[in-house]
Amino acid sequence: MSELLRIENLSAGYGEAVVLHDVGLALGEGQTLALLGRNGTGKTTLINTLAGATRQHGGSITLGGAALHKLAPHLRAAAGIGWVPQERNIFKSLTVHENLTAVERPGRWNPQRVYEMFPRLAERKGNLGTQLSGGEQQMLAVGRALVLNPTLLLLDEPLEGLAPIIVEELLRAIRRITRDEGLAAIIVEQHPQAILAISDEAVVLDHGTVVHADHAASLRAQPEVLERLLGVGR
Repeated sequence: MSELLRIENLSAGYGEAVVLHDVGLALGEGQTLALLGRNGTGKTTLINTLAGATRQHGGSITLGGAALHKLAPHLRAAAGIGWVPQERNIFKSLTVHENLTAVERPGRWNPQRVYEMFPRLAERKGNLGTQLSGGEQQMLAVGRALVLNPTLLLLDEPLEGLAPIIVEELLRAIRRITRDEGLAAIIVEQHPQAILAISDEAVVLDHGTVVHADHAASLRAQPEVLERLLGVGR
């Protein structure tokens, strides 16, 4: 398996405040990484750093062999980053369809394929972003990242605050995107067992550093380790 992403000696944060310290990890093409940790440990900061939304103080990030850390944020989508932030950041004044076509790039993912994955969006393609439920907005945010046709999908707490039925729908979609379609992904989530079940690798952050790295299946089978690292055993 070819390596897709490599992070070495990464330090980053906001302004002069350094949140990540000497972070290193690697991800192969088509692999999914579960990025875990208690609240405030640097998970979102790492996702934001990959997307170019923080200040990088040191280290390097390469994506497909190219130096991602040297690119301005607006160039990282073209380099292969598809980002779904916690805030979703959909265009609420545009319709569902306009949200997708406004950012669409050539490739296997297009609005029609997004509608096939999320029939709710197909039913609401003429609705404005403000007329969507939270779950529908999250589906649209994922769809909008997909039509960029990225090589690496970044999902920051995609299941947060959603009804159980929507959580199941999104998990099925994420499993399809990663397992069936083979798109590499990094997923931050507060429900470790749900995400470990559809991930290949797992990394746990604490105080901005990597404190544990393992195969996802191995970590999922060790609830006592999850309890120690995250304060959860399920």
